[in-house]
Amino acid sequence: MPGIFYQPVSRRKFLGSSAKALALLALARRTDAVGQEAPEAEKPVRMALLSDTHVPADSKNEYRQFLPWENLKTVVPQVIDSRPEGVILNGDAARLTGELADYEAVKQLLAPLAAQAPVYIGLGNHDDRDNFFKVFNPSSGNRQKVAGKHVLVIERPSMRLIVLDSLLYVNKVAGLLGKAQREWLARYLAESDVRPTVIFVHHTLGDGDGELLDVERLFQVTRPHKTVKAIIYGHSHKYGFSQEDGMHLINTPAVGYNFSDDEPVGWVDAVFTTNGVDLKLRAFAGNRAADGKSRSLTWRS
Repeated sequence: MPGIFYQPVSRRKFLGSSAKALALLALARRTDAVGQEAPEAEKPVRMALLSDTHVPADSKNEYRQFLPWENLKTVVPQVIDSRPEGVILNGDAARLTGELADYEAVKQLLAPLAAQAPVYIGLGNHDDRDNFFKVFNPSSGNRQKVAGKHVLVIERPSMRLIVLDSLLYVNKVAGLLGKAQREWLARYLAESDVRPTVIFVHHTLGDGDGELLDVERLFQVTRPHKTVKAIIYGHSHKYGFSQEDGMHLINTPAVGYNFSDDEPVGWVDAVFTTNGVDLKLRAFAGNRAADGKSRSLTWRS
């Protein structure tokens, strides 16, 4: 059922049911408009990618002449119209310090969307883990058992999405996955099947003091696994693309506000396939020059 909720599933039970489901789906066929058959396991997966909503409890709270509360209210009908299978809000859902009232406002604004598709929320440096769980408990997605972290796995027949938790200190810039989360990820990837995998994490992937402090150790985990096709992140309030050893690094824009007039304010309509992803920018404010334009990326082999 759509919503900002989930039902916990044990790893062993999930793997058993997932293997059976994949075997059945591999045999399933769908007929397209011209009568050609394609495996159900190759169906595209449409997801709406949001980041850095920075929603305050006060709807009139302003930053750089942007109203983050109003911005999310603007985005929700747009996302509903795109009819995604799910929505990922990749950190910094709350304005600055992750207050309870901020999350209550986020939940209220997302409610019409959550009635149509599951909303998966990761945590960034302006979130508060304890307050988040007081409002979003349970949260959507298959939550993993990683001490002190909020990690989600989203399974589809054609791919897998993993939402990591880079929150280190509330309202401090830098982020950290930490040893427990990195070790969990290494084990999970080693045990996983060959479906394309995309990782989401809030923090930027450079070597600055305000970025993901253990980014090189993250890359050490992902490099041996060619199934990991991309890492998608936010934090910088920019829209951009780069690569690491053939793996795509995708920086999605902020919904709440930009830091530079050159950057868009908006979200990304993403269609994932077994071969790559098509990303359409939906910019409603800031620099709208690329609004509606798509970029296609091909997965590494």
